[in-house]
Amino acid sequence: MPHLSLSLQFGKFADVALHRAALARHKVMRWLRASLQSDAELTVRIVDAAEGRSLNRDYRKKDYATNVLTFDYTQEPIVSADLVLCAPVVAQEAKEQHKTLEEHYAHLLIHGALHAQGWDHELDEDAQVMELRESEILARLGFANPY
Repeated sequence: MPHLSLSLQFGKFADVALHRAALARHKVMRWLRASLQSDAELTVRIVDAAEGRSLNRDYRKKDYATNVLTFDYTQEPIVSADLVLCAPVVAQEAKEQHKTLEEHYAHLLIHGALHAQGWDHELDEDAQVMELRESEILARLGFANPY
């Protein structure tokens, strides 16, 4: 099993306690480890809509808050990345998809960790391969297929 060094950070926002409860450190470690193929140093930061929008605008030139942003720095010899998840977007999507907050966070963290390792979904066939990988990891962890 890959070694994981994790920094789990929460910004300041109204319902931060709800998000902290869904993201128990031991669960986040388990979800991320299940998606890693090599050792990693990851920072996971849970932010409000303003910070999420600002990061997405500044780094992706998209002026809205998105569910997860992956800032990947290295893939070898270890994976080094920041995963930034926007709490209000994640909560809204979970509600719309009839999932628990925990289920949706697990999916998005796995999704972000795969991006950090070089996976992408720009092309349809790449998206199918990545979605299958996410579904396999989630199934091993006891979660339903998100697609």
